[in-house]
Amino acid sequence: MTVMESIKVLNERLSDQSPRAILKHALGSYDSIAVSFSGAEDVVLIELAHKLTDNLKVFTLDTGRLHAETYAFIEKVRKHYNIDIEVLFPDAAEVEELVSKKGLFSFYEDGHKECCGIRKVNPLRRKLATVDAWITGQRKDQSPGTRNDVPVVQVDDAFSTPEKQLVKFNPLANWTSKDVWDYIRMTEAPYNELHEKGFISIGCQPCTRPVLPGQHEREGRWWWEEATHKECGLHAGNLIASDK
Repeated sequence: MTVMESIKVLNERLSDQSPRAILKHALGSYDSIAVSFSGAEDVVLIELAHKLTDNLKVFTLDTGRLHAETYAFIEKVRKHYNIDIEVLFPDAAEVEELVSKKGLFSFYEDGHKECCGIRKVNPLRRKLATVDAWITGQRKDQSPGTRNDVPVVQVDDAFSTPEKQLVKFNPLANWTSKDVWDYIRMTEAPYNELHEKGFISIGCQPCTRPVLPGQHEREGRWWWEEATHKECGLHAGNLIASDK
């Protein structure tokens, strides 16, 4: 059985399991595995995972353009759970070249993907080259246009290499936003203060804004672009309906 086939079987077995059960399997199956923390509601992954292992590895991407509240929240999470959070930074030379050529806000004119590629995707690719599996907070309800088919476990085609097939776990895939927030309230887990200011989906400061009542959460991200383009590239390579 190939890795792809075995992961397909595993996905079928875990697809109706709880996030805790999925995390327990992931953490028990891989020594070289890390949780990706965005500085938003995916704090529930840390709330769940820190009780399952004494060797929890968490990383986050600092694009250099995050909200002050997000930086404060990352530090709050580090102290609250008494864990190390590896902070990944973009390559300074790549950022300098982009800003020198196009200025600080080129994404408003020619789309966000170039900037996200430099500030998010490239640092993530470097990190994922060092692990065998990673854990994300993706949910199906986050973006109906691109994430409807997110499985609980998959081979990460976007970041696998000819030498290594990377496995990706999405324990929250079947949870809704309500499920996440019910869990945050029940456990009294910390949360980003931006959520109290109308922000649901939280990214970089220039590219994120609060949403109005009745709007979907992704409408607050890259609002100047078409809805079908609202993926930064961290997950787009694994999304069936994504605009790659």
